[in-house]
Amino acid sequence: MTTSSDTKTVIIVDDHILFARSLQALIKDLGNYEVLTILKNGKELTKYFSNKRKKPDVVLMDIKMPIMDGIQTMKWLKENEPNQKVLALTMEDDEEIIIRMLRAGARGYLLKDIHPDNFKHALTRVIEEGFYYTPQIANAIRESNPLTEKIRMEDSLSDRELEFLKHACSEMTYKEIASLMNVSPKTIEGYRESISKKLQIKTRIGIVMYCIRNKMVEF
Repeated sequence: MTTSSDTKTVIIVDDHILFARSLQALIKDLGNYEVLTILKNGKELTKYFSNKRKKPDVVLMDIKMPIMDGIQTMKWLKENEPNQKVLALTMEDDEEIIIRMLRAGARGYLLKDIHPDNFKHALTRVIEEGFYYTPQIANAIRESNPLTEKIRMEDSLSDRELEFLKHACSEMTYKEIASLMNVSPKTIEGYRESISKKLQIKTRIGIVMYCIRNKMVEF
């Protein structure tokens, strides 16, 4: 099949073949999108790239897979194909795993029960803008300039809040952060609530994505 210049290309990496094929059919119905191939795990994706085959505009990749999972694959991509855009696919809104995927370089995440209209929006955003955010996160960062936003936020946060923010973008639990900062879990909750109000983002995942976009933390 010949791909026209305005057709966007996708690779699906998911070990659930029935789901992957259903997703392929959905993408085909979107118009101006083509699925280059379906792969069952990250190892197959690394072989695909190693063979110098056509690079897709975006990879849709499951997180939990046998042989080589999404997080391991993202680490390989970060080193070998750092410009490749990846959207993580997940069955459950698992905060810890999603944060690990984002830290490894994923440009956003999708729940597998996402509505088709929102799915198309997500593909468009990650291809055109580099990241996909849920509507709440998108509202919080819309029209913000990364550099000035970083300066504004750093000016408005206390030193301890900035320290908490750095740790919140790690894989540590809030309990572990409290221990590291030598404060009570209640104090940590206070930091979280204060930062959430200033960012207008309620979830930890949202805070992490906001900080990545505005280069407030480096991994």
